[in-house]
Amino acid sequence: MNTNSDVLRYTAFTTDPAGGNPAGVVLDAHALDDEEMLAIAARLGYSESAFLTPAPGGAPASDGAQRSYTVRYFSPKAEVPFCGHATVATAVALGEIHGPGDYLFATQAGEVPVTVDRGADGTPRATLTSVEPHITDVAPDDLAEALAALGWPAADLDPAFPPRIAYAGARHLVLAAATRARLADLSYDFARLEALMHRLDLTTVQLVWRASEFVFHARDPFPVGGVVEDPATGAAAAAFGAYARALGLVPSEAVLTLHQGEDMGRPGELTVTLREGDPRVRVSGAAVRIPG
Repeated sequence: MNTNSDVLRYTAFTTDPAGGNPAGVVLDAHALDDEEMLAIAARLGYSESAFLTPAPGGAPASDGAQRSYTVRYFSPKAEVPFCGHATVATAVALGEIHGPGDYLFATQAGEVPVTVDRGADGTPRATLTSVEPHITDVAPDDLAEALAALGWPAADLDPAFPPRIAYAGARHLVLAAATRARLADLSYDFARLEALMHRLDLTTVQLVWRASEFVFHARDPFPVGGVVEDPATGAAAAAFGAYARALGLVPSEAVLTLHQGEDMGRPGELTVTLREGDPRVRVSGAAVRIPG
């Protein structure tokens, strides 16, 4: 195992080290091979960790121009094409070194621009812009299998939110609960849901409940990553924003707030911004270093 690559620990979509979604961040991964990156991610046990190398021609510029990096993401079990919370955590880590500004992350899903700034209280925040999203139908048999694995009767779904598979860098099955109580009661068949997700190439199942016009609560089972639940899922939030706009559930220009992690004791807040004329989705949040 290479020991020259420092592993930073941040948690995203929160200002509390005990909240949000933790991620490992390795800012210089050039000496690590795939097995070593996976081993680091497994040792950390977070839902994902990010590993950076300078993108070709993208070395840090002394004049403050945009900095470009190649970023790879690993869960404890496998590499994933894109991860929103680790992107936010990584961008904030870079911002603490280089200051606020624009970054460009080359991911397996495509190029992801990220802007780092500071909120009114001085808290560093990052905003990622997703790759172009798309929405697809889910086959009735696959939906039935997902509900069976979750232990959700079909009557517990919100009929205003048709089940779909949404993509904005990674694939997520979007299912909406009819009540907050249904969302809070999550106890599923890990192996059964994992098998379905592998077959459908899903990263998480995005479970949501609508609290008000622009406010939602979310939970994301993540058995394919080796964890029961992801505390705050930026990639799924981007996919959900695209889904909600495509189905006319929110205006084409809107700002949504997603609360996630409350039922796990790790509350986080994700801001999803939709812009008229731009199919991409922006996801914003704070991040803070985990002590120790």
